Amino acid sequence: MTTTVAPFDVYGKTDQLDTPILETMVTRLEARGGQAEFQQMMGDFLEAMQIDQAQSVLDLGCGTGVAARTIAARPNFTGKITAVDLSDHLMASARQLAAREGVADQIDFRVGDSRSLDLPDDSFDAVVAHTLVSHVDQLAVTLHEIARVVRPGGFVGIFDGDYASLTFSHPDAQQGQRYDELIISAVITQPRAMRRMPHLLAAAGLDLITHFAYVVTDVGRADYWTPALESLCKILPAAGAMSVTEAGAWVDARFEESTRNSFFGSSNYYGYVARKA
Repeated sequence: MTTTVAPFDVYGKTDQLDTPILETMVTRLEARGGQAEFQQMMGDFLEAMQIDQAQSVLDLGCGTGVAARTIAARPNFTGKITAVDLSDHLMASARQLAAREGVADQIDFRVGDSRSLDLPDDSFDAVVAHTLVSHVDQLAVTLHEIARVVRPGGFVGIFDGDYASLTFSHPDAQQGQRYDELIISAVITQPRAMRRMPHLLAAAGLDLITHFAYVVTDVGRADYWTPALESLCKILPAAGAMSVTEAGAWVDARFEESTRNSFFGSSNYYGYVARKA
């Protein structure tokens, strides 16, 4: 279990990746976004944000636009969405998907950096950061940018995994822990971000209103975690976490466990809703 370079979070460097890896990400993000568990978790914090009442929404770190499209498709939402992401490639995919679903006229997709937004102060009724903060290297800077662009009285919704808890089955406990750590290093920059979020929100001048906590676990058969496993065959080598051979063997072993009804995969997730005074 060796690597030739220090692993890095590929999802934090989407402006620097080759097309095949970006396409793997598109497939992964869309598969996850369509899962019932993910839609439920997103719906919980969007309701708490009173998102249907917002006339101007920023979806920051939008990826393929899963959150933006979900908001735009809500029957009672009549506002406009600005969706920002670091990657030109993901933006192109997001535009195509929005057009396919008939919501493109409600969403303005822009390439931008969450650490330095080219947007005016106090310009949005609501800001959504859906699965962004775990990939940001300067988290406090991004939180202050969010606080800057949301209007006084506006809502902020932040949702992400508590990826320090991410774990998969392995017959050997010590090797299993090492593999968990390698996987986290390949797909996450801030594995403890959501544990720090109450402090970070307060430091950014945002008042915590409510929170949501979840544990998403597959036991026996892989279900929710299947798209993640499928993507890791390519993601892990691209991140420098494992060789192609080792990544393939690790993924195959997890699917073999699933066929034997002995798979385990789990992570905590948290949603926070805050408001600018």
